[in-house]
Amino acid sequence: MGSSHVDLSKRHTEKPSFSPEKLAEVQALMNSYPEGKHKSALIRILHIAEEEFGGWLSIETMDYVAELMNIQPIEVYEVATFYTMFNLDPVGKYVFEVCRTGPCMLVGSDQIIDYIGEKLNIKVGETSSDGMFTLKTAECLGACGYAPMLQCGKKFHEHLTKERVDEVIASYREGKVPN
Repeated sequence: MGSSHVDLSKRHTEKPSFSPEKLAEVQALMNSYPEGKHKSALIRILHIAEEEFGGWLSIETMDYVAELMNIQPIEVYEVATFYTMFNLDPVGKYVFEVCRTGPCMLVGSDQIIDYIGEKLNIKVGETSSDGMFTLKTAECLGACGYAPMLQCGKKFHEHLTKERVDEVIASYREGKVPN
């Protein structure tokens, strides 16, 4: 599960505001639910907010979403802190989520996590000093037959070895999504 609290020290410097296109998308999402049930759109709206505001959800961003949806901020915090898919801290340009469940562990995911950490000089939950990479662990990414693996955005990188991790990191450093 996600963090158990909201850290009030994590702030954006400006009050968030969706672009007109994103605001229209948010309104359409809320209107797609029956009257009084628009809160059902919250998870998708939080994803939109992450995309729009730097890849993470600050207190100001969550408060803004609550205001737009006419719900209490605590209702947004409860969802954002429960689901590990939301980032409550600033993250790097590329977020490496390495699966750490049993099947992946059996074929070396722990060693891959350690290797990525050494290579980028970070621990799980941290971002590299250049701001490029954040390392996270994940519970089952649904690729047990291709373990060990990591997800970066919508891309899965499977059958990882140290050499393959080196290739993946190098490709992302060059701004290319590796195969």
